[in-house]
Amino acid sequence: MELAKKGLGTTAPNPMVGCVIVHNNKIIGEGFTDPYGGPHAEVNAINSVKDKTLLGEASLYVTLEPCSHYGKTPPCANLIAEHQLKEVFIGLEDPHEKVAGKGIKKLKEAGCKVTVGILEDECKEHHKRFLTYQEKKRPYIILKWAESNDGFLAPDSSLRNDNPEPFWITNPQSKQLVHQWRSQEQAILVGTKTVMEDNPGLTTRDWAGKNPIRVLLDRELKIDQSFQVLDASVKTIVLTEVINASNYIKGVDYTLVDFSKPLANQICDALYQHNITSIIVEGGAQTLQTFIDENLWDEARVFKGSTCFKSGLPAPKPQGTLRERQQILTDTLSLYIND
Repeated sequence: MELAKKGLGTTAPNPMVGCVIVHNNKIIGEGFTDPYGGPHAEVNAINSVKDKTLLGEASLYVTLEPCSHYGKTPPCANLIAEHQLKEVFIGLEDPHEKVAGKGIKKLKEAGCKVTVGILEDECKEHHKRFLTYQEKKRPYIILKWAESNDGFLAPDSSLRNDNPEPFWITNPQSKQLVHQWRSQEQAILVGTKTVMEDNPGLTTRDWAGKNPIRVLLDRELKIDQSFQVLDASVKTIVLTEVINASNYIKGVDYTLVDFSKPLANQICDALYQHNITSIIVEGGAQTLQTFIDENLWDEARVFKGSTCFKSGLPAPKPQGTLRERQQILTDTLSLYIND
């Protein structure tokens, strides 16, 4: 699992898998999944073994069932079988319809002794994005917001007249952490009002890593190319109800949703069709509340700053279980799980 985390943010929509090969209680090979389209963990682990003659007497440990089908790469189960590894320990069976026990079956038919369910709960937590996508047919959803010390997302709108710039509730260290999170998830979603008021870039400027796919809720296509989110520097998906394609910007993906009906479920369906396995919902208040009201979220990451606004836009109230709380200098970060 430690190895697998090295692929966080780069392997999607594939799972981030880790693999270790052991001979006589000594690690002789290690690997994790390459960025999407590249070799899987088992391939990298086998390729890292200097003396391949040891493989026939070696054991392989892997966080997820080896694949058994041809996709961007050949099946890992075939490669393990070809090298005649004697024993394979697997954290979880892969629920993907093209795998789902077929990799295990192939290994057993090749004479491998296979054990499934090693650190199963820990592997489920590690593979939560992939499992949510495969089993619930939607991305893993992380709600994120920052609120003032007295529970407001933004100060009273009258203050915007004097200062149209975004109000930063959190400190620079928290902001950098958010950019790290963006590099780890496949996509980021905001509503029209957030774009119109703050003109965010939704990129990872303060962290080394890839930018997430930008997903915008824009019912009437009010956001134009003067806003950063439509600068074509990052893949962008706009969810709208405007059918007329003459209003569409070249290079931007448009998906139709019905804003008069519950929205979170439609968003999840649209993102599933785009092969998005995880997303951070960054706002605004109405967008966050939509996911909370439809109970379509997995984590909420909530910053509380030291500033008090006294009045303004109230922050949402997560209904989940508080799992963790930590201090980031002047800010408090709380992690809630929807269980």
